[in-house]
Amino acid sequence: MKIKKILISLAVVFGLTSFGSVANAACGNITIANMNWASANFMAEVDKIILEKGYGCSVELVPGATMPTFTSMQEKGEPDVAPEFWANAAIVALNKAVDEGKMHSINKAPITGLGEGWWVLPATLKKHPELTTAEAILARPDLFPHPEDPSKGGFHICPPGWACELINKQHFKAWGMEAKGWAIVETGSAAGLDGSIAKAAERGENWFGYYWSPTALIGKYGMKAVDMGAWGGKENWDNCLVKPEQECGTPKKSSWVKSEVFTIATDNYKKTAGADGMSYLEKRTYPGPVMNSMLVWMGENQAEGADAAIEFLKTQESVWGKWVSSDAAKKIKKAL
Repeated sequence: MKIKKILISLAVVFGLTSFGSVANAACGNITIANMNWASANFMAEVDKIILEKGYGCSVELVPGATMPTFTSMQEKGEPDVAPEFWANAAIVALNKAVDEGKMHSINKAPITGLGEGWWVLPATLKKHPELTTAEAILARPDLFPHPEDPSKGGFHICPPGWACELINKQHFKAWGMEAKGWAIVETGSAAGLDGSIAKAAERGENWFGYYWSPTALIGKYGMKAVDMGAWGGKENWDNCLVKPEQECGTPKKSSWVKSEVFTIATDNYKKTAGADGMSYLEKRTYPGPVMNSMLVWMGENQAEGADAAIEFLKTQESVWGKWVSSDAAKKIKKAL
């Protein structure tokens, strides 16, 4: 009888041990794209910690960029996850891959309040609260003097080679800005564009031009998006505003195209991470102000995404706690 009890006890012990191993291995090996910009780098590091510490996955971060990552996911099935995928340039191919079951658009709003367009500094709106729309701003070039010709308004655009440089030049024409007393400010580089904003903000001067969110500068200076009015239509955007002037010389006014930013994953992620892993990514939405504040923290502390991920998980449980199960939350907090 004693031997039987011992055997039963050993069976229970080994059974539980075996079960525990299976549970921990339920989420296997996962690769996540570590994109080459701050917010995506930060998100990848947060995903790594949560999936490893909360759900027992083994996660490897691999270098990535928008189109190379998408092509690799589509053709090779890796990496498994792209946390912040700007899909506008590949939306047709992505939809096809989703329809075929090769990929999944798990979260279509990983960050709130993101997008591209025209922006002003909050100090400008304090002095001139009426300047909330493009029409109102363009009527006052005198308030935004061009750095090289103060008799004209200065419209800051993207550096050479960026797609948004071309788009903004077409917008400049569509809005008749030259006739209204404006001239383009060629910023020369990303650092030049950022520097023009920082200089104006710190001097209390007005600034008007193109930028995007989420970014550290939007968070640091509290920049405000300009209402560009109604959407001018897909035909106008796809076949004119994004084309060189020689291909379309008659662009029409339009708001900026809505940014399609998703968290996408391969079918392997769905199989490997299971219901818990899918649920986490589905719920994982960063409020815009929180994301911008983390990017500011990274800039001020010269920190990488891994450092920011730890800071976020230690200070923003009210945000990420909603994304995970209570059991996973306990494991994550214990690991920090």
